[in-house]
Amino acid sequence: MDNAINKAAPEVRLRAFRAIDEPETCALFIEGHTHVLTNIGVTKVSYSKNEWVNNPGAFVMVVESLDGKRVFGGARVHVSGGSEPLPIETATCAIDSNIYNLVWKYAQYGTGELCGLWNSREIAGYGVGSIFLIRAAVAIAYQIGLQSLFALCAPYTVKPVEAVGMELETSIGNKGTFYYPKLDLIATTMLLKDVPILSKAHQEDKDAILRVRESWNTIRVEELRGKKITIHYEMRIPNLDKWDLKKIIANAEKNMMMPHDSNKDWDFI
Repeated sequence: MDNAINKAAPEVRLRAFRAIDEPETCALFIEGHTHVLTNIGVTKVSYSKNEWVNNPGAFVMVVESLDGKRVFGGARVHVSGGSEPLPIETATCAIDSNIYNLVWKYAQYGTGELCGLWNSREIAGYGVGSIFLIRAAVAIAYQIGLQSLFALCAPYTVKPVEAVGMELETSIGNKGTFYYPKLDLIATTMLLKDVPILSKAHQEDKDAILRVRESWNTIRVEELRGKKITIHYEMRIPNLDKWDLKKIIANAEKNMMMPHDSNKDWDFI
């Protein structure tokens, strides 16, 4: 099967899974994400960035060809209490150590972070990275039992995450913003406080997220600014019978009591 994008009638699969279950797909995700970061001048990408592949609290979404051989974009949801701190914690702790207490405030009830959002130029313009992956991440956050969801946003992703109900978290940095990971890039701390309800989400986005939650595996023609793309949603996460959020929360509490290591690489969306 041809795994290139058909520009006349683009068709892709948007699929969710636990990182530890699919190392080969995670490798394709890393390769594509690294290429995108390099293109925008971010070169601080090392082995430590990829520790999430062994994190039992990391969930991955990929936009891929229907034969699964090419990954055109993706995002991740990391749950607080996995085998590593949330990316937002390691990114901001040197600037504002209050991030640990903020995350723990929500981790007690189940929180995570939308991170690692990217899409290739080949699929740019169809809304995959700016809309559909963000909505999908909020949907799977509900599927795995989270009550809240953080994001560390680049300027161009602030409005899309606001659309799904996220709010500026002003308690971190300079009223929620700071220069990161370079002096010419601004990062913004965002937080969705009610994953199950989505009270502040725009109606169009809320309806779209609820449709995914009502039917995890379906085929839908999506449209953005006159461009249509057929998306095969496979959002029901395999092996969730092995997922124990209470155990993860207990681990988050244990981690809160331990010294924190800020010598990590960055990850924002």
